[in-house]
Amino acid sequence: MKILPKNEVLDTQGRAVEGTLKAHQRAVNQCRVGKYVQLDLPESDEAAALAKAKEIAEFVLYNPLIETFELEVVKR
Repeated sequence: MKILPKNEVLDTQGRAVEGTLKAHQRAVNQCRVGKYVQLDLPESDEAAALAKAKEIAEFVLYNPLIETFELEVVKR
């Protein structure tokens, strides 16, 4: 699960990293800082796992007012 600030929200961490990179002559157009969350779920069906991960994200992991999230299922 990848959680990032919405584009219209000021990303202060991203701006700080971007400023540091530019100050050290590292070319970067934009930097966004977010969260990466890995869940090991008991669901064996991919659709069920995505539904459960979405439920968990919406319940506790992200703030819909200022963040967006993307889900990906990785089989082990």
